[in-house]
Amino acid sequence: MNSRSRAGFYVVWTLAILVCLALCVFILVFFSVVKGSAPAAEVSPAPADITALPDDGSAVPQDGMQDMTQPVDVTDVPVTDTPAPTDVPQASTVLAETADLGQEYQDKIVFLGDSTTYGLMSYGVLPSYQVWVPASGTLSLFNWEIETIDYYGRDGSNQTLSIADCAATGQPEYLVITLGINGISILNEDQFKDYYRRLVQAIQAASPNTRIMCQSIYPVIDSMTSSDISNAKVNAANGWIQDVAEELGVRYLNTHDSLTDGNGQLIKELNSGDGIHVTPAGYERILEYVRTHGYQ
Repeated sequence: MNSRSRAGFYVVWTLAILVCLALCVFILVFFSVVKGSAPAAEVSPAPADITALPDDGSAVPQDGMQDMTQPVDVTDVPVTDTPAPTDVPQASTVLAETADLGQEYQDKIVFLGDSTTYGLMSYGVLPSYQVWVPASGTLSLFNWEIETIDYYGRDGSNQTLSIADCAATGQPEYLVITLGINGISILNEDQFKDYYRRLVQAIQAASPNTRIMCQSIYPVIDSMTSSDISNAKVNAANGWIQDVAEELGVRYLNTHDSLTDGNGQLIKELNSGDGIHVTPAGYERILEYVRTHGYQ
């Protein structure tokens, strides 16, 4: 091999060695960079005897803890029907049957209403101080705000007061409202509920501790009344009264059903003669229902 060939050979080997050295340096640098950017080691979970706390501070049991980073398949979660506790009384809008609470309970009740309430006083079934009606003997739902009540005190006094002033003055422990028969012929549902709602709210504002019971309108005898006052309209209005009672947190007395015959009309023996008003025996039946469906 001549000198020129040997020189070329050495050049080639030198270049090859330099390339190998450069490759080694590149590999060392690459792995050094990758190692430096690797994620930190995973933190070990807390020991089993340390209770984890959620954000709200309430303790979470260690067994049964769930990985919340994973979606939960609700189809795999068993559904168990847990019955409501039977020892906790649940207040209901509609007053259910109770034991007869007797004369003492009845004596604490004031009755506010129209001509169907006036009979309680005119027949002598209740004393005048337990009956709030105008001197005319009737009251329409749609004029309760402008009408005045012939208010009798237990001491024998007599005043003419608005309904709100009666409530503020008397502060009755219990109040039964019986209104609507004079309104069902001309008021639609929204109007009826609005008048009734504002009446109850006015009494609540004037006498906050009074326990209010909204009594159903009594049934009628269809053959003796006009189409403007019928059992169909009475039944609809009673549903509206119950809606208002539920909305305002007061109670509903379904006295209506205790006065109906098999056809849903007023029992003829309890009819005073016009198909709307009841006899003294009818009022006694009403009071019995009130006592046996006490306020709860």
